[in-house]
Amino acid sequence: MQPYTAKQGQYLAFIYYYTKIHAVSPSEADIQRYFKVSPPSVHDMILTLHTRGYIERVPGQARSFRLLLPRDELPDLE
Repeated sequence: MQPYTAKQGQYLAFIYYYTKIHAVSPSEADIQRYFKVSPPSVHDMILTLHTRGYIERVPGQARSFRLLLPRDELPDLE
């Protein structure tokens, strides 16, 4: 598995903390609002995280992100 970039790490940390607080994974819209980026940017990042093996997701199913990295391998959310 390749090391993730700082930006990818922030997305992974957000998914971790959002899921911990809300007991469901974030939607792409939740991620978009937090990072103040466009919907295509979020979608591209999710596809990248999935392709690199950092998350699992079920295409077509809302809020289906699941981290595949343990907490101690994630950065703090800035």
